[in-house]
Amino acid sequence: MEKLTDVCVTVLPNGKICVYLQLKYPYIILVKIKDIANALEMFAPLPLQDDFDNAGLQIGLTDAEVAGVLLCLDVNEPVIDEAIAKGCNLIVSHHPLIFSPLKRITGNGYVERCVLKALSNGIAIYSAHTNLDNAPGGVNYRIAQKLGLENVRILQPKEDALLKLSVYVPGDYADAVREALFAAGCGNIGNYDSCSYNVQGYGTFKAGEGCNPFCGTVGELHKESEVRIDTVLPAYMKSRVVKALLAAHPYEEPAYDIYPLKNQWMSVGSGVIGELPQPVDELDVLRSIKEKFAVGSLRHTSLLGRKVRRVALCGGAGASFAGAAMAAGADLYLTGEARYHDLFNYDGKMLVAIIGHYESEQYTMEIFAEVISAAFPRVRLLTTTHSTNPVHYL
Repeated sequence: MEKLTDVCVTVLPNGKICVYLQLKYPYIILVKIKDIANALEMFAPLPLQDDFDNAGLQIGLTDAEVAGVLLCLDVNEPVIDEAIAKGCNLIVSHHPLIFSPLKRITGNGYVERCVLKALSNGIAIYSAHTNLDNAPGGVNYRIAQKLGLENVRILQPKEDALLKLSVYVPGDYADAVREALFAAGCGNIGNYDSCSYNVQGYGTFKAGEGCNPFCGTVGELHKESEVRIDTVLPAYMKSRVVKALLAAHPYEEPAYDIYPLKNQWMSVGSGVIGELPQPVDELDVLRSIKEKFAVGSLRHTSLLGRKVRRVALCGGAGASFAGAAMAAGADLYLTGEARYHDLFNYDGKMLVAIIGHYESEQYTMEIFAEVISAAFPRVRLLTTTHSTNPVHYL
């Protein structure tokens, strides 16, 4: 019988590999909601979200086949109506529709009405929120790209999110175990991958009754030349890495240690900072931002009478990272929201610009489109025609 499907491999915009199943015949696809979710989570893993968040699948069944995907920043009733009218059974949003727990669904408020309408029309809703904010190449990197920043790096890296693994391996098997660890997600430090430290030594052990030792004899002390492999991994990958380690290691009982690290995770975190190619006058920078982000009313602290070269930013409500921006020597800090009294801390010290929550994150939909179309080029992909911005300007 002829095989009806092919295993397809594609590279996502962040360089990660996505594997999926596709029917062999042209224009017929077999893509499920869980496949779209997996591609998005390869780009922005859910464990990267902040503790208060609720990213991921909001509504729907993961095994349902995708008829069409509608992209948006926020989910509201007009967006769901648009999905229904255009035959899309999956909505991908940046802001989660369900942010706080729902005790009942009676149609009281727009969130409950959206949930009812989505369920009754077979529409799934998936959200990538702070995990996309914190991910390399995510929301803040897209803002930096729009501004033309260079040498872009994380403004406030995550802490307490990394582990160190030390494992002892027979010398002849060190390469195979090391490669298995790298494939499982170990060894990434900044822009470097496959990072490890290796020390030659020897181990001793005595196998007891009932053991089936890889080397040595039951009941006799054995001495084996070994390599200690040290590498790092994100804490959320621990289970996957241990599974890969046990599968690749030749010993019946491998010896390994896992330690929490206090190191900052430099490639993941809040906000970004970078430099403009050349110093620019303050007013020229502000005017450029207003135009590029279609800002109805750009608010800013007092001008300082100096050129702007180093720019820090955080999309959405990012005022809490302004202190990190000033400490990093930023000439300008750009964000979507800031409270009146917060600005007194920076007035006369660093130029702060507030462009609006929606305006700062509006290009999130471009990221969704790139990730999904790279993995599934034949999936019907639409961007909402509705502006979900609740703020309007005279």
